[in-house]
Amino acid sequence: MALTLLLGALLSVSFADAAIQGAMMRGRPGVPKISATEGTLTSPNGTVLPPITTVYYFDQLIDHDNPSLGTFQQRYWMNWQYYEEGGPIILMTPGETDADGYEGYLTNGTINGLIAQQEQGATVLIEHRFFGYSNPYDNLTSQSLELLTIQQAIDDLVYFTENVDLPMPGGDNVKPDTTPWILIGGSYSGALTSWTMVNKPGVFHAAYASSAVVEAITDYYGYFTPIREYMPQNCSSDVQAVIAYLDQIYFENDTAAIQDLKDAFGLGSLSHDDDFASALQDNLFDWQDMQPDTGPGAMFYEFCDALEVKDGVSAPATGWGLENAIYAWGSFWNTTYYEYVCGDTEVEACLGTYNTSQSYWTNVTVNNANRSWFWMVCNQVGWYQVSPPEGQPAIVSRILQPIYEERQCVNMFPAKFSFPPTPSVGEVDSMYDGWNVNVDRLFFANGLRDPWREATVSADGLNKPNTTTQPIYEGDGFHCSDLLTENGVVDATVYEVQQAGLEYMKMWLA
Repeated sequence: MALTLLLGALLSVSFADAAIQGAMMRGRPGVPKISATEGTLTSPNGTVLPPITTVYYFDQLIDHDNPSLGTFQQRYWMNWQYYEEGGPIILMTPGETDADGYEGYLTNGTINGLIAQQEQGATVLIEHRFFGYSNPYDNLTSQSLELLTIQQAIDDLVYFTENVDLPMPGGDNVKPDTTPWILIGGSYSGALTSWTMVNKPGVFHAAYASSAVVEAITDYYGYFTPIREYMPQNCSSDVQAVIAYLDQIYFENDTAAIQDLKDAFGLGSLSHDDDFASALQDNLFDWQDMQPDTGPGAMFYEFCDALEVKDGVSAPATGWGLENAIYAWGSFWNTTYYEYVCGDTEVEACLGTYNTSQSYWTNVTVNNANRSWFWMVCNQVGWYQVSPPEGQPAIVSRILQPIYEERQCVNMFPAKFSFPPTPSVGEVDSMYDGWNVNVDRLFFANGLRDPWREATVSADGLNKPNTTTQPIYEGDGFHCSDLLTENGVVDATVYEVQQAGLEYMKMWLA
């Protein structure tokens, strides 16, 4: 009898991810990391299976438009503890990350494994090109990264599906012409799931897309809308007060007041005002690490408690006001948050974006997810997390406009960009349908509290219909909450989304 694997806890943002320049990296749209401890797995007939951490390799085409360039080794992992002949193959890429450590997505601790368990299927996790150690070339120069595109990533999934001989018994006879394949993804990989169903119809029998950011958007100020709506109201009020003050003194060119404000946060040596405005976003990015079972010790809640609790008393919905907010927020940076974000790195090296000689901008070695994701952001998808238009409530400074991020594209890829580029979001949305997606057997799962909600089919005002051929379910969860079984245990609305997904898979596979 197969033993249930013990699933690792969700990983919060690591120091390596926190101490990096640029908002676009700290708020990267990724799936929650969930690993699986070693344990003995057996197939339905009692055969002991290889460890779930076993790495397999697939000869993937370097360039799908020029197969003569040859192949590279693309890593993948799989689990067939529930598989019986005729069952589906459930495929997922975790997207823009090193896939090692995401083996939990092969188990029933996730929606992937729940579908496999229900339908007697096998689960496969494949690493995205140019992330981790699945690289067409041994570097991440601009020349090499020309082959990091949405279309190449879609073609990878299709070519793998149509050509792989999986390491399980009978694994050489489970191609899409004989076996149903289900594609699953979350966040960017959820968007990739939708885009693949649009671009390559008929390859995957069905798909499940969680928090799928299907619409590429340059000025993605909507990232902060769910945060502002669902964070404690007193905390939101005081953050808005500080941000409004920063914008006021910035646009009045009151350099002395700006310096005083930087000094209050311990960031007085940060040379550029836009880098200071960006640093203040960091506290908001911690929202993306939240899940339904997140407790009061989470960094985001610590931040709000620092602003709103005085002598055991919480502020009213209007907050304590500007003076206390500056003092309390600044104190939090000085006592707690700077070390969390930067460790012992000095201010300019950690939070500045103007010194292009830093290794952050020049390092072209592989397994550098920030650099690879930067390439995709600068060229195709945008999603620059900036301030909202005038007249809308703002918890981030209006100093931050797309040009702040686009300038960093030149820093990172001077061989590619001689001036700040505009990502080709219109072309992406036209090619892959974005919010206009309309394909059969594609299940969308979203969360009200997800900062990426406004790029999904559940965006405010979109009013996309929920149909039996393309269902759209939304719970009270956060980013990709429905992917994790545990979140359905603690949140009934997430459980409802998960159960709907399972029911649709049963119907579509019947």
